[in-house]
Amino acid sequence: MKSSLFLGAACIALAAPAFAQDGQTGFEDDLSANEIVITATRRAQTVQDVPIAVTAISGDLITNAGVTDIRGFEQLSSSLEVFTGQSASTGTSLSIRGIGTAGDNPGFEPAVGVFIDGVYRARAGLALAELAPIDRVEVLRGPQGTLFGRNTSAGALSIITEGPSFDLGGYAEASYGNYNAISLKGGITGAVTDTVALRLDGIYRTRDGYIRDVNSDQRFNDLDRHTLRAQALVEKDDLTIRFIADYSKTNEQCCGAVNVVQGPTAPAIQMGAALAGVTGIYTGKPSDRRMAVTPGRSYDESVKEWGVSAEITYAFETVTFTSITAWRDWDVLRNQDIDFSGFDRAYREGYKPGLRDFTQEVRLQGSALDDRLDWLVGGFYLNEKLTLTDRVRFGTQANFYSDALFAPSGFELFDTFGPAVPEFGQVLMALNPALAAAAADDPALFALLNSPLPGGSEGDGQINDRYRVKTEALALFTHNVFEITDNLKATLGLRWNHEKKTIGANLNAVSPTCDFYLDPSTSILTNALAAIAPDAILLTCNPTTNPEFNGLYSGNRSENEFTGTAKLAYSVTPDFMLYGGYDRGYKSGGYNLDRGGFDSVILGGDGGQIEDLEFESEKVDSWEIGFKSQWGRAFTLNIAAFYQDFSNYQQLVFSGNSFVTMNVDETVSKGVEAESTIRPARDLIFQLGYSLVDAKIKDSSNLAGTPLEFEAGKQMSQIPRHTITGAATWTPPLSDTLNALVHADFRFQSEQVTSSQSRGIADNEGFAVVNARIGVASADAKWRLELFVENLFDKYYHIATFAVPEQPGTIAAYPAQPRFYGVTARVGF
Repeated sequence: MKSSLFLGAACIALAAPAFAQDGQTGFEDDLSANEIVITATRRAQTVQDVPIAVTAISGDLITNAGVTDIRGFEQLSSSLEVFTGQSASTGTSLSIRGIGTAGDNPGFEPAVGVFIDGVYRARAGLALAELAPIDRVEVLRGPQGTLFGRNTSAGALSIITEGPSFDLGGYAEASYGNYNAISLKGGITGAVTDTVALRLDGIYRTRDGYIRDVNSDQRFNDLDRHTLRAQALVEKDDLTIRFIADYSKTNEQCCGAVNVVQGPTAPAIQMGAALAGVTGIYTGKPSDRRMAVTPGRSYDESVKEWGVSAEITYAFETVTFTSITAWRDWDVLRNQDIDFSGFDRAYREGYKPGLRDFTQEVRLQGSALDDRLDWLVGGFYLNEKLTLTDRVRFGTQANFYSDALFAPSGFELFDTFGPAVPEFGQVLMALNPALAAAAADDPALFALLNSPLPGGSEGDGQINDRYRVKTEALALFTHNVFEITDNLKATLGLRWNHEKKTIGANLNAVSPTCDFYLDPSTSILTNALAAIAPDAILLTCNPTTNPEFNGLYSGNRSENEFTGTAKLAYSVTPDFMLYGGYDRGYKSGGYNLDRGGFDSVILGGDGGQIEDLEFESEKVDSWEIGFKSQWGRAFTLNIAAFYQDFSNYQQLVFSGNSFVTMNVDETVSKGVEAESTIRPARDLIFQLGYSLVDAKIKDSSNLAGTPLEFEAGKQMSQIPRHTITGAATWTPPLSDTLNALVHADFRFQSEQVTSSQSRGIADNEGFAVVNARIGVASADAKWRLELFVENLFDKYYHIATFAVPEQPGTIAAYPAQPRFYGVTARVGF
């Protein structure tokens, strides 16, 4: 396996120059292999001229690859990983070079910043709407602590869409595929005056789900999306203004999970479900993409998002001024069968996060010292209001589940099985004659020991847990490029970051069992249960629904941090540049919005304190060296080596019953990346990428007693060590008026641990996903007809795995998409 990986990488670096040698003559200047102009440094430069590691993806490649939202970009960038867990809107995470932030918790902010037309999206889920036509995408690898907004300690994803044109034009596109997939897209642009142009794009997409419920006709992981986007462009003399307004809506069933491993609690699940006349756990292969869901429970997920922005650029005589002002509004409402079975243990109802973001960025840019200094100064401001309502509730069989698990041990807690199984207190008296004698003389004690525990009713649990977090972030920055000699340039950047978060919470839950444990008058039974069957305490009084934490909470935190960059770039020849440097990155701290993070008195803690939910900021020191090269006009090869040292790396991990936040002392990500573009003929282009990523928690980190205790020194979960991506596009003419299109792209990943909770149990073996497209188009690009297929070989793999809550040993997985195929027709003018 390893030899084939290195052979594939060698093909990028060694075989490709042969194409370049054949193609160095006869090509026009516009056939350069990598002439995409990017703005990664807020300056218009080609990829080859920028001394940073950046993957530029053209709009044409995105169209040919059939990318519809940000999750598809990983197929075209080897260093980028995109994961969707239990929610497409709130559980999507991006990582670059093995570093990201995972977890379905809006209090956790991403380590990879997402920017669309220069506007910061505070969570990855805010960028999951259907993408409008794209000009290009820039994947900036490594910390971007100077120029890009905030929270880019791992990198940034910058998406630049197509803007209005003063030439009249438009398009209409329709697609149909298996799973009743329908996609309709259309747009029109043109001038309304000599100085004003408009553009309007609309997208509608729907598809049946590919995960089936064995207890009903429900399907999960479907699509139902609408997007409308309007733009206005004003160009007059030295002034340019671009207005954008967009609205998106989804209404889907997401995200289903399939069973991979059944733990020792599975018989209790199956028994309880059978009593209700349904299947508890589907026992077939995960690749069947079937799951069991409790009748009446759902995975409804609806999202409404809208926003407006204005980018103003004015070119003064010696200075250019840029301002980007934006408002984003995002609301989610979703439900979830959180026991992932047909057994009705628990469910989530009306989970509702919302974000209101106002951002303002201003920049001044110019040159000095006879144009040897290109300077830039600017500021960034964010005002964010985050709200969350959470409701995790007991199902109809919550009490039955506890008794079914402990009945084989000779006792029950809630009298589910009646006299056939004694109460725990009765067993306790049988084991302790002194206690039995004391109970005989004390009627209250006798009644206590001969009575079941008070159980919860359907709908108990979190009645309403409400959180509000207000964030204000301010940054001042400068980024300067100084030409030391004609061939040597130095880049120096510095950013001051200030951030303040204020939290308020109003928590309200009902759990009679927890109240029983908290009552001093019942401590004799609680203490005995904790000593003999400690798991019973956690099972019947999960921290996520513990009313011990009811009440009002408030807190605040503020931080100041300097980040920046220092780089040198030396042009050995006009087509070969060496570069290297240092970057300092930072991601702010915050709060875990989950009462399960509190310390329970029942479990030996000191009760709920707002500090229990707090986590510290994350910092990274990154070193990088590399080169960018181009042979003739048909071949480029770019290679970068990196070493990134993270302190207080933020982790949201599952403790077995709830999610807790951690700051890991030290995490290191190091490796090598290579990218090559080869164009041996005018109508044939190859794009290849390779990443070697070694991402591990250092052995020196103190993880004792934590869920990550045995993870130090091991490759981090969900991060393959080797990744190879490739795309080939061939557009030969068939006649004077007709061209063909043949396109294929692939992503290969080596072995991958899908979760720290299932290491060695549910890992992915090395696999490749291949997409393809074939069609014809008019030579004047006015129409095209294509057949497409995604996941050509129907490869099954786990996107991620997880330990199912309150079912020790049971592992579930979010399955990869099956093979999709269909036809697309497009007309334009």
